[in-house]
Amino acid sequence: MLLVHKQHIPVSFFFFQDAFGVIPGDTDYRILAEDYSNIPGLDIIFVLGGYYYHTSYDTMERLLPGSIQARGENIIRLLHAFASSTMLLNSKQRNLEVPATKKSNDRAVYFDYLSLFMIFYSRKTAFLLHSLPVVIFLFMPLLLQYPNIALRSSLSTFSGLIIGMLIHASAVILAIVIPVVFSILRLLLSSHAMSWFARPYLAFLMFIPSSLIGLLIPRTIWISLPVSQKATSEKLSNEVLSDETFFWGAFGLYAFITLVYHQAGLEGGYLTFVMSSTMLISWFFFRVTRKHFGHQSLKSLAVYVIPSIPCLTYSVYFGGFFVQFLIEKMGMMGSLPPPYGYFVPDAIVAAIVGVVTGWCMGPILPLVSRWLARPLILRCLLQLSVLGLAISAQFFPYSEAAPKRVVLQHTLRHADASKIVDSSFDFSVVDANSLTFLFKNSPEAAKMLHIGSDFSLKADHHSIKSSWVAIFPLGFLFSGSLKFPAPQNDVSKQYSYLPSLSIDESALLSTTRARRVHLDLNLGSLKEVWVTVLNITGPLSNWSFADNKLPASESMDGGPPSYICRLSGRSHEKWTFWLEANTSEPLRVDVAVLDQHLFDDTRKLKSLFPSWVDVTTFSSFLSTYYF
Repeated sequence: MLLVHKQHIPVSFFFFQDAFGVIPGDTDYRILAEDYSNIPGLDIIFVLGGYYYHTSYDTMERLLPGSIQARGENIIRLLHAFASSTMLLNSKQRNLEVPATKKSNDRAVYFDYLSLFMIFYSRKTAFLLHSLPVVIFLFMPLLLQYPNIALRSSLSTFSGLIIGMLIHASAVILAIVIPVVFSILRLLLSSHAMSWFARPYLAFLMFIPSSLIGLLIPRTIWISLPVSQKATSEKLSNEVLSDETFFWGAFGLYAFITLVYHQAGLEGGYLTFVMSSTMLISWFFFRVTRKHFGHQSLKSLAVYVIPSIPCLTYSVYFGGFFVQFLIEKMGMMGSLPPPYGYFVPDAIVAAIVGVVTGWCMGPILPLVSRWLARPLILRCLLQLSVLGLAISAQFFPYSEAAPKRVVLQHTLRHADASKIVDSSFDFSVVDANSLTFLFKNSPEAAKMLHIGSDFSLKADHHSIKSSWVAIFPLGFLFSGSLKFPAPQNDVSKQYSYLPSLSIDESALLSTTRARRVHLDLNLGSLKEVWVTVLNITGPLSNWSFADNKLPASESMDGGPPSYICRLSGRSHEKWTFWLEANTSEPLRVDVAVLDQHLFDDTRKLKSLFPSWVDVTTFSSFLSTYYF
């Protein structure tokens, strides 16, 4: 279950539970909930304010007023509910009585409406409710022909509704594709991506008009679509019949999406269920008033739109909230390999704005498109799209309130407890604007690193992923990392000896052909050790960590499979452990120790970056051993 705090108001959407595995991120209690046990938990997260999350700008002053109080009140009520629940089980009972299949089948659907009240119903109820729109859609060909029901005319009507469904689906697809195309065109003419990052309103200005173009194109091309020639000649005008086709086609699309979503084991289908239910209510009032006001009257249109206002309000509220959340996440989603990685964040935001626009317009599109699907309207929307792209290109993507995240690692490779082999400043970013963009806009830092005015970098400037093993697995978010020579004179002055790994005992197990090596890890005289990471490659069959259980293997820089072990914090004594190999082939152990203490040159380099850059800085000591 996921509870979200928007500013200081708690809100809750099951949709975020479905989307949690897709959005970049993880939960701290996963280690207990999935990896080593099945202890359930509740994620309570602050969604907005993600610009500062895990940066130096994440200070007490930036806490949203009332947010901590709201969190405390929710936790107290949650604990009281858990403690008084008749379903409370201990670990042994939970393992025996609550299999994984039951847990997934008992998940309920829940969401709030504008933070005013909570709607909650069971999965069994969800199956009945979420199946109902499909049943109604399948019966509509008969109801539309009543009382002159005939098999041939009903099949013809049904085929017309399917065509209407395909037209609405194509409108939704175009509402996503066209903004993506516009975003790519803008990037081809611009020097930077993510111009909307510090100003989310630019994303709406850029992509909503182009999304509306996509929604209106199918209706513009096919202004009139008769359901059946017989019905046209006997009962309905082309315009009336066209509205029936577009309406029931859109209704059918949302009905099937709701059912498919539910059958997939996801509960966010309540979104399209609310849309289809609202459309039924609006259509009922429209059919009643159409006889009095006329089919083309704006009064009839108003009668259709007014019952949709609660749904439209919720769609705009939730959709805008979700786009804002996504935009803040784009600053930490990782840097994908060029050249395509440069386009990905803009394409994602454009696509999501298209989805939200289609979702907001979906319930009213079948009728309002009759007035809007005109060449003049499309030209105006096209001009607005171009204007929005031109305006957005004038804005810098970052600010102090929305900083760019940069990782600076002072990498020190050493051969033993005292000999430094290499020293470098390694840089990486976690969004689409590359390090070249960073250095072009940080001239003082570029000067200290001796980067030329043409910003051309040699092949030996590229930093490999294994250099970032100290912050595993975050290194997988990096691409296009760079390194520059760094001084190493201060190392011997500040540290009397460096981390080292030595053999304590080596023995051949008598019962098997396995070879067990006992090792001592000494962290040296490092001052502020945060974590030590062991990257073990070779014929490893067992170890003394994690209850003698090996995790899934990893791969660094396309090399052989390796096993990662993280040792948190500093130990004043030696870390003693053993490794077991099933062949005589040597085991390779790469040791990476992250020290939060910074050298003077590292501090100076960090200070040279502008205020719109947040630099996460640390020192990593890397060494390699064979046993």
